[in-house]
Amino acid sequence: MAGNDWVNSYLEAILDVGQPLDDARPSLLLRERGRFTPSRYFVEEVITGYDETDLHKSWTKAVATRSTQERNTRLENMCWRIWNLARQKKQHEEKEAQRLAKRPLERERGRREITDDMSEEFSEGEKGDIVSDVSTHGIKSRLARINSAESMEIWANQQKGNKLYLVLISLHGLIRGENMELGRDSDTGGQVKYVVELARALGSMPGVYRVDLLTRQVSSPDVDYSYGEPTEMLTPRDSEDLSDEMGESSGAYIVRIPFGPKDKYIPKELLWPHIAEFVDGAMSHIIQMSNVLGEQVVGGGSGKPIWPSAIHGHYADAGDAAALLSGALNVPMILTGHSLGRDKLEQLLKQGRLSKEEINSTYKIMRRIEGEELSLDVSEMVITSTRQEIDEQWRLYDGFDPILERKLRARIKRNVSCYGRFMPRMVKIPPGMEFNHIVPHDGDMEDADGNEEHPTSRDPPIWAEIMRFFSNSRKPMILALARPDPKKNITTLVKAFGECRPLRELANLALIMGNRDGIDEMSSTSSSVLLSVLKLVDKYDLYGQVAYPKHHKQSDVPDIYRLAAKSKGVFINPAFIEPFGLTLIEAAAYGLPMVATKNGGPVDIHRILDNGLLVDPHDQQSLSEALLKLVADKHLWAKCRQNGLKNIHQFSWPEHCKTYLSRITSFKPRHPQWQSDDDDDDGDNSEPEKFIFVIALDFDGEKDTLAATRRILEAVEKERADGSVGFILSTSLKISEITSFLESGGLSPNDFDAFVCNSGSDLYYTSLSSEDGPFVVDFYYHSHVEYRWGGEGLRKTLIRWASSVNEKRSGDDDDEQIVTLAEHLSTDYCYTFAVKKPAAVPPVRELRKVLRIQALRCHVVYSQNGTRINVIPVLASRVQALRYLFVRWGIDLANMVVFVGESGDTDYEGLLGGLHKSVVLEGVSCSASNALHTNRSYPLTDVISLESNNVVHAPLDSDVRDALKKLDLLND
Repeated sequence: MAGNDWVNSYLEAILDVGQPLDDARPSLLLRERGRFTPSRYFVEEVITGYDETDLHKSWTKAVATRSTQERNTRLENMCWRIWNLARQKKQHEEKEAQRLAKRPLERERGRREITDDMSEEFSEGEKGDIVSDVSTHGIKSRLARINSAESMEIWANQQKGNKLYLVLISLHGLIRGENMELGRDSDTGGQVKYVVELARALGSMPGVYRVDLLTRQVSSPDVDYSYGEPTEMLTPRDSEDLSDEMGESSGAYIVRIPFGPKDKYIPKELLWPHIAEFVDGAMSHIIQMSNVLGEQVVGGGSGKPIWPSAIHGHYADAGDAAALLSGALNVPMILTGHSLGRDKLEQLLKQGRLSKEEINSTYKIMRRIEGEELSLDVSEMVITSTRQEIDEQWRLYDGFDPILERKLRARIKRNVSCYGRFMPRMVKIPPGMEFNHIVPHDGDMEDADGNEEHPTSRDPPIWAEIMRFFSNSRKPMILALARPDPKKNITTLVKAFGECRPLRELANLALIMGNRDGIDEMSSTSSSVLLSVLKLVDKYDLYGQVAYPKHHKQSDVPDIYRLAAKSKGVFINPAFIEPFGLTLIEAAAYGLPMVATKNGGPVDIHRILDNGLLVDPHDQQSLSEALLKLVADKHLWAKCRQNGLKNIHQFSWPEHCKTYLSRITSFKPRHPQWQSDDDDDDGDNSEPEKFIFVIALDFDGEKDTLAATRRILEAVEKERADGSVGFILSTSLKISEITSFLESGGLSPNDFDAFVCNSGSDLYYTSLSSEDGPFVVDFYYHSHVEYRWGGEGLRKTLIRWASSVNEKRSGDDDDEQIVTLAEHLSTDYCYTFAVKKPAAVPPVRELRKVLRIQALRCHVVYSQNGTRINVIPVLASRVQALRYLFVRWGIDLANMVVFVGESGDTDYEGLLGGLHKSVVLEGVSCSASNALHTNRSYPLTDVISLESNNVVHAPLDSDVRDALKKLDLLND
């Protein structure tokens, strides 16, 4: 707390006393009592609702107050507020300690149960700590890293026969190929640069025909028009990268998909309700492009699409979208987390400024975490930048356990069954850089004017902008390049510089802290950091020694590095924790030695480059000593510079892409299965209907469901007769139950074109032949959803879970079984459990957590008022079945209408989002659905947009046609 260090010992004394609040007399002030006893009045009426910024303002006002009595009153109230903040932090630490103590127990219990399920004990090799480079699910063989120039050439020749189509997804921020506005806002930062350069580099690699980087189309007056362009080609940096076999649609492209509020640029936290809309739009683009590439690459009118070899999601939102696309298209998925939600939640909770509820409301953190968990469920491979990201961040997730991952990989290597357990492969591939255009500076500040690439040109303007701050611009320049964020630890750097006189005498300090116009226009966090820096400059009288320019362009950054290198300076990253540290690699490429935090990615970078020193970012003296050592010792400086330049090639984009592509090409092929089979006599590939109406009503009883179904069928009787409307029944029921349902209501299977059963794990069509019975199952759909299905291993775990629930509740009502496996309702891809007391069963998120901890990937659906639990494949759901039909039938999603109630099963939310239309029938609901959905860890508004023009509400007893007319679907 800035300016309040004097109260630390004072607060500790108060907290140690721990006197109950009830002992205080709220009407007495502290000075009247003459002793410290916490007062309920101050706790409940004064101190709540303030943060540390308010405290600093209050302190400033108190000091400036002339009246002694008023000043004392202000200080007293402030003391109580500080006391409350410290108390809240202590309470949080106690809760965190309990939670952290519980987590290893859950993990260990899961590992024991897995061991019990295995048919043989783990071998010594499975217990080892060495993470070997063996392949796992979907990866066929061991791959060696390519290092030498000769092996690279051999590898490139081997890839020339491939024609890969790759899809990258990065949803938030403003993305374009040139003049990126990095730092414009918190969403337009390093990730934007990374995905654009990755797409560009992949598009130039041998064996890659096309790369699409999918992002959001933003047509807003608040941003440049270029972000509204549907497509942008990413030209290779080097014309030699252009392949001789380039086709009409080959290369790398940014493809912008419209979704979310039109004409409005919104932050990533508000994109979550619109993810389904993106998925549908992206699916349309991928299908269209796959068909185009099939004609261009294969030719001859073969009609066989070139499906993506992989869909790569970047960050949680894109990971969530990539998982759904992977399931709908049956294409392998890759994930890069960039920044992880659980890690951010941990850090925010430790700060003690916001409660978990406030954090969730501000950052949509629980929705983000669920998106990351789903991505782990589906991904073939997770790309990380550092080992720290795996060991300290991904291990926080239910769906990833490093110890279990090693054991499962060892079993796979030995060809031993894992009993339905799956774990994504964590692969460390550092981000790349393009170094061809960089020429390190060999001169110094005494050299003639002009830069190394253009000897006769004038110095870059940014040089003058920085050097105008220095009274002696010939001194080495310590360069820090970071936005003004508390976690970047810039203030500690300034203190270290200000308090080390030898360092001040030898060097200057340049702080490139983003762009600003006025401090008052900055965010409160950024302005607070900047003001702290300015005060420290004044405190240590660093005028003439510290530069902090207001503006710079992204194109100026290389020139800033050159200036620091020319002065024989040092680059520093003092962040408390740095996930990777791309700027360290950039600086090394220009010949700058580094001083960097020892927490996070810089450890891996230093291990390869060996071009500087690592420090504890909390140790101010260590920071100044490391900087002084590099600046003062010219031999050490030269050695670090040379090491960096010698080893920097290991971070090049070609090196990154070779490792990346070697992994992808080792995946087992997955694509829409019917494309490889010309025999399709199921009767489901006829000319698609103009409109498809999906009835997905989750009622309490069969009678109400029948009545609503008839009402919808009768509303479009005329369209049904002329063949312009088709119907799909989507339900949690088994196909045998659907048969009984139709017979009881006097309906015929021929009234429907398809039946989505068992919450989306099975798909049937109406049979065209009486010999086959009324229904025909779509086995191709099973080939889509069977990915990572746990089978018998999952079944055993679920039975064990049901037994534990029954044991815990056994004292409530004799020996009654609360949860039992319903064998007669289960199928090959759906394990159904009957529930007698829904209120006594743990919420769906708890069961999902249990299964993820045991590396079982599935989708859990509580249905029929919580009296039934369907556990189905992770890529199966009622809405995913509709996407499958969109791909197979070629339906226009804009002509699909889904009828739902006001509530329903726990998969209800998925039926409302996307490009299809939805009619919400008011009065249609399940009595227990509210209890089912309150168990979700995030609100429904974080999943679906309640303001979508694709959703209309209609009373159950109203004319259904009126609702359809509102959607512009029917005309009288």
